[in-house]
Amino acid sequence: MSANDQAVIRRLLTTPGTWAVAGLSQSRQRTAYGVAQWLHGSLGQRVIPIHPRAEEVFGERGYASLADVPDGEQVSVVDCFVNSARVGAVVDDAIAQRDRLGIGAVWLQLGVVDEAAAHRARRAGLDVVMDTCPLIEWPRL
Repeated sequence: MSANDQAVIRRLLTTPGTWAVAGLSQSRQRTAYGVAQWLHGSLGQRVIPIHPRAEEVFGERGYASLADVPDGEQVSVVDCFVNSARVGAVVDDAIAQRDRLGIGAVWLQLGVVDEAAAHRARRAGLDVVMDTCPLIEWPRL
């Protein structure tokens, strides 16, 4: 497995921006909710929920997919809380929407590994963080 670049992690976590969180719903029991709440509340990141139900979370309108996020929005990071078998489709969506939304990185959460998708993302010019969580990485900065 490819190693994560600590400089990329530091930049993503310390630069204000918008994180589109794939798999984020109103379910407070889900890890995605807790991590997104921390990104929003502690780091001041704007969080856009991406979930099939397109639920509003933290006062932000949700979208069923990145393709549904309106023109004019800028997304710094696509944070993927979907399982490894499904993450390739989210990464491909991020690649497809990269120029339109200004996407600069994909972050595959702890336990989410897809080397082929990571390779496609890097080839498309995106930074990739894989198999870790911002809450784990933050104290290491």
